[in-house]
Amino acid sequence: MPEASRTPATSWSIFLIFLRLGLTSFGGPVAHLGYFREAFVTRRRWLSEQAYAELVALCQFLPGPASSQVGMAIGLSQAGYRGALAAWAGFTLPSAVLLMLFAQSIVDQGDSLASGALHGLKIVAFAVVAQAVWGMARTLCPDVPRRGMMLVAAVLALLMPGALGQVAVIVGAGVLGCIFFMPAANSGANSLPVGITQKAGALWLALFVALLLGLPVLAYSLQSTTLNVLDAFYRAGALVFGGGHVLLPLLQAEVVPSGWVSNDLFLAGYGATQAVPGPLFTFAAFLGSAMQAPLSGWTGGLLCLLAIFLPSFLILAGVLPFWARLRGRPRIQAAMLGVNAGVVGLLLATLYQPVGTSAIHGLLDLALAIIALIALMAGKLPPWLVVLGGAVVGWLAL
Repeated sequence: MPEASRTPATSWSIFLIFLRLGLTSFGGPVAHLGYFREAFVTRRRWLSEQAYAELVALCQFLPGPASSQVGMAIGLSQAGYRGALAAWAGFTLPSAVLLMLFAQSIVDQGDSLASGALHGLKIVAFAVVAQAVWGMARTLCPDVPRRGMMLVAAVLALLMPGALGQVAVIVGAGVLGCIFFMPAANSGANSLPVGITQKAGALWLALFVALLLGLPVLAYSLQSTTLNVLDAFYRAGALVFGGGHVLLPLLQAEVVPSGWVSNDLFLAGYGATQAVPGPLFTFAAFLGSAMQAPLSGWTGGLLCLLAIFLPSFLILAGVLPFWARLRGRPRIQAAMLGVNAGVVGLLLATLYQPVGTSAIHGLLDLALAIIALIALMAGKLPPWLVVLGGAVVGWLAL
């Protein structure tokens, strides 16, 4: 693959790119990673396949929404802190605005999309993930040992579902890579430029911990319900591993018993979250907007949205400068050869479960998935156009 482009983008162009992704990226976090790879590795070449796989692996270790953190890191590498903010805002606001509108109107927006259209979107997401797995496997698993590691990682991920299983697979692949692989002479090239010093990274990590420990103390001292709400959402964003679905029991335990949101409204909002593109963490915008007190409406939705995503940025900005230095060591590079194969294995497992099992229910679904995959790989059509076509075909035919 050619060298990744080092020409920086403007924060405005980053916002527009991620806005289009935020409007069309259906299918959950793994599908998002497929959309990102096509947009930034294949199409724009902002980073190499290796750097992208390493970034995905790193974000799998961190708490919070992995796909959103990958997006923020890409924006950060291109335009600094403004780029990270632009990437987050563009990718997050479309679904957040839709969910806040739904909460305020008390109308089930999910019903406005026919079930066939939603199913068509799931099928297209399957094609997007399949394209990502194929492209990454060709680059990151070019030999028999790494292909074998990819397959073993996929099997283990299916046998050990969940966040802990994913972390175990990545750690195991890294250990095996460190033992058996030798990094190529140029394996340190095409790393992700972060532009954050280690001193700044330490300050971001300190702020992350200070808010995690200080918000509950401050809320208790001031007897502030508003601070209690912000603490609940910040803590959820700081401690959740494994993606947005893990948020369901955590947030339900916080907002339903306290009386902030009724259980029926909570479940209706979570259902609507499945019908919109973008990250599942935007469920926080619905809850903040639907609350009876103390926060509600647009103010509540935006504050809860910021509270749940803030720890993801703080820990990412804190870890990246240290990671940028560590990854240059030969032993770390050897480990990353194994980790890269493990990441492809995780994507392969996810392609089957839950993406494939929830999308492919018969021969018609399989045919539509194959057509979408051909359109992406052979036809070189942009993913947003394939997404739109999948929704229309699903609405008409499924």
